[in-house]
Amino acid sequence: MSKASKGEITGRIFDGATLRQILAQVKPYRRRFFTTGVLVMALSGLVWVRPALIRIAVDDAMPTGDAELLLQVFLAVCGMLIFEALLQYRVTYLANWVAQSVSLDLRSKLFRHVAQFQLRYFDRTPVGTLVTRHVSDIDGIANVFSNGILNAVGDILALVVVIGTMFWVDWKLTLLVLTPIPILLFATRVFQQVIKKAFVDVRNQVSRMNEFVQEHVTGMHIVQAFGRQSKEARAFSEINATHRDANIRSIWAFSVFFPLVELLSATSVGVLLWWGMHDVLVERMTLGILLQFILYVFMLYRPIRQLADRFNVLQMGIVNSDRVFKLLGKTEGIEAELADDMPAHPPLRGAIEFENVWFAYTDEEWVLKDVSFRVEPGESVAFVGPTGAGKSTIINLLNRFYVHQKGRILIDGYPIEEVPLLALRQNIGIVLQDVFLFSDSLRNNVTLYADGYSEAQLNQAAEAVGALDFITKLPDGWEQNVRERGAMLSVGQRQLIAFMRAYLTEPTVLVLDEATSSIDSESEQLIQRATEAITQDRTSLIVAHRLSTIRNAHRIMVLDQGSLIQSGSHQSLMEEEGMYRDLVLSQIEEA
Repeated sequence: MSKASKGEITGRIFDGATLRQILAQVKPYRRRFFTTGVLVMALSGLVWVRPALIRIAVDDAMPTGDAELLLQVFLAVCGMLIFEALLQYRVTYLANWVAQSVSLDLRSKLFRHVAQFQLRYFDRTPVGTLVTRHVSDIDGIANVFSNGILNAVGDILALVVVIGTMFWVDWKLTLLVLTPIPILLFATRVFQQVIKKAFVDVRNQVSRMNEFVQEHVTGMHIVQAFGRQSKEARAFSEINATHRDANIRSIWAFSVFFPLVELLSATSVGVLLWWGMHDVLVERMTLGILLQFILYVFMLYRPIRQLADRFNVLQMGIVNSDRVFKLLGKTEGIEAELADDMPAHPPLRGAIEFENVWFAYTDEEWVLKDVSFRVEPGESVAFVGPTGAGKSTIINLLNRFYVHQKGRILIDGYPIEEVPLLALRQNIGIVLQDVFLFSDSLRNNVTLYADGYSEAQLNQAAEAVGALDFITKLPDGWEQNVRERGAMLSVGQRQLIAFMRAYLTEPTVLVLDEATSSIDSESEQLIQRATEAITQDRTSLIVAHRLSTIRNAHRIMVLDQGSLIQSGSHQSLMEEEGMYRDLVLSQIEEA
């Protein structure tokens, strides 16, 4: 299980620091937020009115048969109900508007922040964890504004108003009614402690379940290919059962707390009736006051029950926001500068130099060991070697997907760290073996949502790489939805799309990382012609699996176990004993 799955039980039962962070998100919408707060307080401040009107009807209008007064009271009660309903409508609308606006801002901010992490972070963080942070965790924060903090303040104010009114009407009877309150306060405290742990556990299990589902749906072809459907289903059942148990623990707390509140409420009403009816019979109290007190008792315990729900929302929001803000506060591994902050840099010419570069993905398990070479502008250089030799790692370091530990990497004589990242990547076109396509139109997958490309430019790029023929045969042409990961296209067609991406950007440096290793011979011929056109007069780095595709490269570099062991043209390397010659002869023999 990942660290994220295990989770962390952080924060106190009421985490004031985290709550302040949550409230800080409302700053752009503070006017509507404060308006909502004023309306909530107005609603809470009116809770005493209707019971008081009913007392007037019972004590003043009914004994004297004053129909006019009774009608006035009736109309006043109806007017109060309508006024409260309108206020409640406005409160609900504004609170949810603020909640959704905060949710929009936080999701955008979180996505922009996560998009700046180096790939090393994504290597060790499950995708399901990040999905949980962006979706359900932020939903929990939004609920703090839609059904949490302001409503909790309103409920507390309602309690104060009700209790104050009760003391004003009859302080002795009020003290009698409030007798069960200490028990309720103690129960609420215990409930808070139990529910906090339960909520943290629930969020951990949700994250764990998201991780499992995402990973196994993405890798379903592996699950089916190895016949692991039943085993993985059993593993999911275990995770699902753990998730159920976590929810049941939180439900248990509510199932104990709410009946206790009802029991104490009924006890207060029972004591009130027993004591109050005696006072009514001996005429020390009017029936109207007794009814007014009974209504106040219900109004007293209703906010207490609601406060438990509000507390539920606040606790979930604090747990969720603790995770989100920790991720937003993470600065280690941030790599990208924002476009607005990108410093000016001269146009790149494409000179690349590695000086005694060492790199390890984990600890000191070196993938590159003291690698040095230089690539001149416009030069075509191929990297070959067995699997794990470090070929693709050189490409990752050149794009600053990862940061080397020792040595220097220079671009046009500048240390690569001094070249603005966006400028660097805008000048490097890359074609990978595993082409990722989005579930969107072919046009958007080629342009990657960039504006300014005309139909003629797209057709020119498609013709250059030999893809125009298959594109024109698609039912919707450039608007054809290629489905998730390009499921409706062949491997060769997906590869051609990657070449179109690189062709359109006109990069200074072109990187082909095993770009022809997974395609058929016909597609390889098309790509070979496109490669020759796109690499002309352009710095080109080619990671090759099929050695027949790199014979025309200016230089070929041979890597083995992270070290550069040979360098030269195809002809010169074939004339000497070594790994390159052995690899070529081996492939010829296999063919």
